[in-house]
Amino acid sequence: MDLSLLGQLLLNGLIVGTLYGVVGMCFVLIYKASQVVNFAQGEFLLIGAWICWFFLTKYQVPFFVGFLLTLAFMAAFGVLLQVVVLRPLIGEPIISVIMVTIGLSIVFQASMKWAFGVFAQPFPQVFDTQSFSIFGLQVKTAYGLSLAVSVLIMAGFAYFFKYTRYGLAMRATAYNQQAAQSLGISIKQVFAMAWAISAMVSTVAGVVVGLVNGVSSALSAFGIKVFPAVILGGLDSVVGAVLGGLIVGLLENFAHYIDSQYLHWGNMYEVAPFYVLILILMIKPYGLFGTRDIERV
Repeated sequence: MDLSLLGQLLLNGLIVGTLYGVVGMCFVLIYKASQVVNFAQGEFLLIGAWICWFFLTKYQVPFFVGFLLTLAFMAAFGVLLQVVVLRPLIGEPIISVIMVTIGLSIVFQASMKWAFGVFAQPFPQVFDTQSFSIFGLQVKTAYGLSLAVSVLIMAGFAYFFKYTRYGLAMRATAYNQQAAQSLGISIKQVFAMAWAISAMVSTVAGVVVGLVNGVSSALSAFGIKVFPAVILGGLDSVVGAVLGGLIVGLLENFAHYIDSQYLHWGNMYEVAPFYVLILILMIKPYGLFGTRDIERV
């Protein structure tokens, strides 16, 4: 048993799991606010990464300046998308809105390929050192930074929802839209804010993964990989999304270790989370922290 390899993979899984948790919170944020599952979430990562790459390579701006410009762009993009495309669908069947998000996913992927090409593009060098050591284990600098940023985002989410006016408005809207509207809360503003925050936070994950692996259409698959984490934790639970992301991140890398050392089946890294997802849902259909929906007939 190669314990050093196991430790390295589990550390990588923990770091990637925090990114899964952050993107999972975006799924939950939109679902709690509008009861919509956004299947274009992975494309938010893709668009954000390409826009940041464009600022850095086209205009040669410093990384943090380009990153802040990208966050501002994605916030505006999220609001525009909600106002122009999704707001007219308020009151329509949920399946119609979900199909629109699937259509948006396809359109965004095709648009990014048309605008930037189909080949992966590396980010300009951002950090002086590409990796550092923790207890003898190597960690890429981008992933180390992402771990710190992910923890800050999670803490920010907790503070936002518990203590700020807009956070309380979003919680009220998630609980009961009609009651929230009767109390003077603008449901349209809450929806727009949810999509803006989701786009911005997803961009953080997209840029981090792009720094490590380059920017390509493969980034959009990140949204599909996060989906099992969200369902595992509970589609309406922020805490569940974070915990589900950590579980999936660790599970992927542990499955990779078992496969590479013993089974030699191949592709266990990709499919293991879905096996566990099926198993968990057989036992707890609403996920680990999901709210049980009781209907009286």
